Amino acid sequence: MTEYGRGQGSEPWHPTDPLYGDQGWEGQQQYQQQPHQATPYDQGGQGYQDPYAQQGYGTDPYQQQAAYQQQYQQQGYVDPQAQTYGDQGHAPAQAYGQNGWEQGYDTPGQPGQAYDGNWQTDQAAMAYNAPPADPYGGGQPDLYGTPEAYPPPQPPGRRQQPPEPVIDWEPEPEPAARQEPEESHPFFTGDDDEDDAPSPRRGRGGRGDDRDRERRGKEKKRKGKNGMACLVVAAVLVGGVGGIGYFGYQFWQGQFGEAPDYAGSGSGEVQVEIPKGAFGNEIGNILKQAGVVKSVDAFVAAQNQNAKGRSIQAGAYTLKKEMSAESAVALMLDPASQANLIIPEGKRNAWVYEQIDTRLGLEPGTTKEIAVNQTDSLGLPDWAKGHDKLKDPLEGFLFPASYPVAKGSKPEAALKKMVSRANQEYTKLDLEGQAKKHGVENAWELLTVASLVQAEGKTHDDFRKMAEVIYNRLQPDNTETNRKLQFDSALNYLKGQSEIKISEKEAHTNKDPYNTYTNEGLPPGPISNPGNEALAAMLDPTNDGWLYFVATDGMNKTEFAKTLAEHNRLRDEFNANTNQ
Repeated sequence: MTEYGRGQGSEPWHPTDPLYGDQGWEGQQQYQQQPHQATPYDQGGQGYQDPYAQQGYGTDPYQQQAAYQQQYQQQGYVDPQAQTYGDQGHAPAQAYGQNGWEQGYDTPGQPGQAYDGNWQTDQAAMAYNAPPADPYGGGQPDLYGTPEAYPPPQPPGRRQQPPEPVIDWEPEPEPAARQEPEESHPFFTGDDDEDDAPSPRRGRGGRGDDRDRERRGKEKKRKGKNGMACLVVAAVLVGGVGGIGYFGYQFWQGQFGEAPDYAGSGSGEVQVEIPKGAFGNEIGNILKQAGVVKSVDAFVAAQNQNAKGRSIQAGAYTLKKEMSAESAVALMLDPASQANLIIPEGKRNAWVYEQIDTRLGLEPGTTKEIAVNQTDSLGLPDWAKGHDKLKDPLEGFLFPASYPVAKGSKPEAALKKMVSRANQEYTKLDLEGQAKKHGVENAWELLTVASLVQAEGKTHDDFRKMAEVIYNRLQPDNTETNRKLQFDSALNYLKGQSEIKISEKEAHTNKDPYNTYTNEGLPPGPISNPGNEALAAMLDPTNDGWLYFVATDGMNKTEFAKTLAEHNRLRDEFNANTNQ
C-alpha cells in the first residue's frame, strides 16, 4: 500500500480523514477553501503533479505507474495489471466539495463508494498484484483472520502513541516473588528519616491513602525491629569489648601480677593425698581444694623457686590450712609431714599390717583380721585364690611401693591399693605365660620363686644366681638335695622370725609345709613381697650350674657353689665367722 492509501488496498487513506495525522476535522479546512483541480484520474495519469508533494508527503506512485506503463508498451511489454485497467486509466473521481468527498472515493477499476465519515478497519486488505477486491464483500477471504497475518492497517494519525489515560490508582497485590526484602538497618544504610519522606505512589481515592498509611505502618514496625537489632548489635559489641578487657586483665595478671597467696605457716591440720605422677599444677589444685594454699599459681611459683621443689613424691601428707605456698612446699619436703606408708622390698605382710594399724590408730591385729576375712573382696586375681595350707592369703600381693595411709582412712582401702598395684606389675610380666618356661606349674608357683629369691638374695647378681639355684634343685633328677630347697628363709617365715642361724635339729624335725628342709619342692605360697629386681631375676636366671649358696659373713656376702665339696668349704667359713 502507498503512503496515502492509494495502493491496491480496499480502502484508501486521505488527508480529509478525521483521524489522518493529528489535525482532525478542523485542521483540514485549508483543503476545503482550495478550488478543485484536475486529478490524474481525469487526465489518464498523464502529467500528474501531486499537490500533496508540496505538503511534504512525496510523489503519488500512480504517476510513476502511468509512466512505466507507457514505457513498457513501447517496448512490447504487457503489464498484467493493464489487462484489468486497460488504457482507460482510473475511474473519474468526483469533485471535492465543502462536505468532503461528495460522491465517495475511488478505487482503481471500481465505481466510487460513498464515505460515511467513519474509518472502517475490518475490511481485508488487498494483496499485492492481486485482482481488485469486491467492495461489497463478493466472497473475498479475510486476510487478517489468520494467525500469520499482520494486524489491520491503522490510519496515520493512530500510528503515534496514544496519551496515557488518567485512572485511579489501584495497587495490585505484589506476587510473593516480588516482595521487598527486609531492609537493612538504618544504622548501616543511613535511611534514618524514611517515614518523613512522601510516598512515591499516591492514589486519588481514599483506598490508595489507606494502603499508603498501611505501608508506612509496616515500615514503622520494621524500623522498630531494626532498632532492636541495633541494640542487640551494640550489646554484643559492648560484651565483646568487656570480654577482651577481662581476658586481657587476666593475661596481664598472669604474666606480670602476683598470684594470690596466704601469709604465714597456717594453723590446724589437714590430710592430703597426692597421686602418682602428679605435676605441680595438679598438686597445687589439690592443695587449693583442701584449703592449704590460696591459688595454684602461687604454689607452682613457690615450687619452681625451691631447688628441691620438683622432688615432691606421691603419697599422703599432713599439712596445715591457709599456709603460704612457700611454707607448703617446705613442709611437703620434710619427711615428718609425709603420711605415706612405704613398703620396702622383701617385707612380709605381718610388718605391713602393723604399720597400718599404727598409722590409723587401730588396735593391733585389726588390719590382719580384715585381710584374712575379706580376702576375696580385696582384688586378688583368680590364679591366686583357692590354695591350701597358706599362712596368709595376701602374702606376695602387698607390692613394695609408697601408699597414702592418712588418718581417717580405712585399712581395707589401703590393702586394695596394694593388691591393685601388685596385679598391674604381675600382668606386665605375664606370670601365667612364663610359668611353664621355667619348669613350674603356674603363676602362683612362679611368684613363690620370686619371694624366695627376694628373701635370700642380697644384690642384683645374687638374685639371678639364687633363681638358678631354685630351678636346679626343683629338677626331678636332682640327686644332690633330692628336690629339697633347704632355705632358712622359709623356716624363719614359718616361725615369724629372721634368724640367720638355724639349729640343724630344729630344721630336720619340723614337718610344717613351709619347712623346705623336710618337704620337697616349693612352700605352699610366697614368703615375702618381692620387688621388681627379684621378679626380673626370677624370669632371667643364670645358667652356670649353681646348686649351693652360703652367706659367709652371716649378713651381706653370699657365695655360690656347684658341688657339695665347695658348699662344705663355704659352710666352714661361715661357722668360723659367726662363732667369733
